Amino acid sequence: MTEKIKIGIVGYGNVARGVERAIAQNPDLELCAVVTRRDPSSVKVCTEGVQVVSAADAASLTGKIDVMILCGGSATDLPDMGPQYAALFNTIDSFDTHACIPSYFEAVNQAATANGHTSIISVGWDPGTFSLNRLYAESILPDGAHYTFWGRGVSQGHSDAIRRIPGVKNAIQYTIPVEAAVEAAKSGSQPVLTTREKHTRECFVAAKEDADLAAIERTIKEMPNYFSDYDTTVHFVSEDELKANHSKMPHGGFVIRSGKTGDGNHHVIQYSLDLDSNPEFTASVLVCYARAAWRLNQKGETGAKTVFDIPPALLSSKSGEQLRKELL
Repeated sequence: MTEKIKIGIVGYGNVARGVERAIAQNPDLELCAVVTRRDPSSVKVCTEGVQVVSAADAASLTGKIDVMILCGGSATDLPDMGPQYAALFNTIDSFDTHACIPSYFEAVNQAATANGHTSIISVGWDPGTFSLNRLYAESILPDGAHYTFWGRGVSQGHSDAIRRIPGVKNAIQYTIPVEAAVEAAKSGSQPVLTTREKHTRECFVAAKEDADLAAIERTIKEMPNYFSDYDTTVHFVSEDELKANHSKMPHGGFVIRSGKTGDGNHHVIQYSLDLDSNPEFTASVLVCYARAAWRLNQKGETGAKTVFDIPPALLSSKSGEQLRKELL
């Protein structure tokens, strides 16, 4: 049997636990270590024999981990964590601040290239599988327009960004498509829709005692790249209410490409997701790209990559012969 690909995880939150479960479904992968900023003795992982290491000692794992999956948040963790770990390991991350992807790519690329590593950034479903479908559809229908809608569902990155605000104890944010915009996108009329016209955002926030609620609400609504371009509603609730009514993490959405071909015929391409668990699905995407990162590195292809750069066959545990027979 081929030796298993050794996987490490940085962080042990919702996505990381999803990664652990996903690895268990892939017999060619093996979870070997979890890196944490917490006291390692306080982190109890489900997989037997997995080493839990302090983030301060992460370098001790070099040479022992084939691919490190970074499960930090995009708002404050990954901008530093991505280049730092790319210098030590092959990495996968789910950096999802779309406006900052080009600069983040350059930072990770510099660290990975200098150290002979392969790092695939912005892996998940958007950016990720939605990005691929936008590219495929635009290439097929160059005379057209594309529209991306998210939700209704919980955005992990936006929820995490709210939780980083001083005075916030816990928070959940829902992204909600505007139905009129969805129908307009499907109509074939190719409307020009602003960010604000396509989605609204709804936030449920449990604040700390004596927190300045007005300041928290203002900070949320004015947050660039997250909320400032949307009509955003903020509800302050108790932590008990948040846990009782907003503890699950469903999500989903769809990408629509509306376009015309030579004789003026109209076509609509649509790719959609309906997810019971946003973190578990994101984790599953991260895991299959870890396989691809290791294969690319073994071929000597180093530096930062995105989903656009990865041949689909590298994601699968199946051979080319199996793929041609079963899926082509």
